Amino acid sequence: MTSLQESVVKAMDGTNASLFPYLPYILQDLWEIGTDPATVAELVEQHIGKQKNFKVLDLGCGKGAVSVYLARHFPCHCLGVDALEEFIKFARLKAAEYQVADRCSFVTGDMRNMIPLFHGFDLIVLGAIGPVLGNYTQTLSQLVPCLSEQGMFVVDDGYIPDHTDFSHATAIKYSDMLHQIDQAGMQIITQIPFDSLKVKESDDFIMNHLTQRCRELMELYPHQWKLFEDYIADQERESQINAEKLVCTTMLIGRK
Repeated sequence: MTSLQESVVKAMDGTNASLFPYLPYILQDLWEIGTDPATVAELVEQHIGKQKNFKVLDLGCGKGAVSVYLARHFPCHCLGVDALEEFIKFARLKAAEYQVADRCSFVTGDMRNMIPLFHGFDLIVLGAIGPVLGNYTQTLSQLVPCLSEQGMFVVDDGYIPDHTDFSHATAIKYSDMLHQIDQAGMQIITQIPFDSLKVKESDDFIMNHLTQRCRELMELYPHQWKLFEDYIADQERESQINAEKLVCTTMLIGRK
């Protein structure tokens, strides 16, 4: 198993685990780090509706944007888990600010070791966290026991269209993704793809803030200059791939 630091940095499109302690500073201007909360809410509205007191597990919750948004708009209880204590502290502040602290709990930890503790969730959100638990078959199979009888997953990810020859370290072709989901006994119920323009606008917004904070860290820690320069390059490369090579989508996945 890779270290927690390596896993988190990889989920943030980085390649050097030494970046881990600097992530809160680099991402301090951003609340919605990955998944679009409104898109998740749209899927919930369509397929769960106003079911009272449904339970949400938000794995790799970042700063809690999805959980807080859902708790504001639906009669649900959310549990968010993230490896960065600074993110969790921020999420708790946001839950209090939006007056949903009684229905949002946030804990710091390594989700990979916490899975046996989770039971009876009606929705598990995997928001742009990458292959932290393995491929789709491995991830879904591990988490199915955490679901209620009618429970579902929301997964935010990007896939490679089948008609292209492009390859990527973690993204896979659509047909391979469907096969892996099927192998876990699951299926895509529906999905909401993002158009490339929206992806680029979002990535540009993130890049502007991220680059500025990395430049500040270069000034503060000149001996780590290459670490931050490489992270900017990693983000620029991944942003271009997201906009030009992948189909970025938010999927609702349920049992077959």
